[in-house]
Amino acid sequence: MTSLFQRLLAGIIAATLAIGVAAPAAAENRKVVLSQLFQSVMFLPVYVAIDKGFFAQEGLDVRKDTSGSPNASLSAVIARSADFSLHGPEWTAIAASKGAPVQIVAGVVNRAAVWIAARPDIDYKDPASFSGKTVATGMMPIASTSLFTKLLRESGVDPAKEHIQVMQVQAGSELGPLLAGKADVAVLYEPALDQVAAKGMKVIHSFPAQYGPYLLSAITTRRDADPDMVQRFVTGLQHALAFMRANPKAATEVAKAQFPSIEPAVIESAVGRMLDEQVYPASVEISPAALKIAMETQISLGNLNAQPDFETFVGGRFIAGALAAN
Repeated sequence: MTSLFQRLLAGIIAATLAIGVAAPAAAENRKVVLSQLFQSVMFLPVYVAIDKGFFAQEGLDVRKDTSGSPNASLSAVIARSADFSLHGPEWTAIAASKGAPVQIVAGVVNRAAVWIAARPDIDYKDPASFSGKTVATGMMPIASTSLFTKLLRESGVDPAKEHIQVMQVQAGSELGPLLAGKADVAVLYEPALDQVAAKGMKVIHSFPAQYGPYLLSAITTRRDADPDMVQRFVTGLQHALAFMRANPKAATEVAKAQFPSIEPAVIESAVGRMLDEQVYPASVEISPAALKIAMETQISLGNLNAQPDFETFVGGRFIAGALAAN
């Protein structure tokens, strides 16, 4: 009996060892869903992490879905139909202030990556030049429209008194009214900015130049999300950011593959602009100053009551882990 037991035990141990050796080759990466606001060149770090295999190296199979609105992306995380969302941190802060169990765990866009473009005949000197004009911008509360509204307010320009018609459209479609002649001005993200520039429109204002470090977009997840999954995701993103800095041409090729319907020259210009204006961060790290100025915009417009507590709102341990692993 003892001999039989020993033989069976030996067989189990051998089988276990064999499985252990074979497991890494056969194991499937964990499936993870990221819900993004829209498809945008400014989210290139995430696309690089997917296309260049940095998430896969961390054992994750990341699928990105496009929701069309920050609210829909964040709601997907809260409802657990997505593991992560990608949009402005103001949405996460507003939800957290109302009790939603969410936090931001990585920075993706570290400048106010929004620009204003206009018809070539527009004589722009300052925000007062928008008087009597129609301005196409995203549906509030979105960072682009928030920044434009704040620009008018800080310049003492009242849209009603100056007959400025603000045309709010779905995020990502702001260039349409400008190119169709239905708007004189548009508040744009990339690659829409360089798309209209290629059509003869002119860039009249750069928010990245105005503000400097500004947390425009970040990765959101639930506070009770699997910490191992979150760490792997943030680490993969950090590797992608390091890759982009070392290999800008390769990163640009990823962008071209992600936007096959857009002229390659437009993509090159868009990525080049954002590299030059430091829109892509050097790391996933979120600085208190960059978060604070982004939240101040929302507070000034009445969308947020107070600054979120940095220590509880930002998943610092995941950022620290990613930086240590790089």
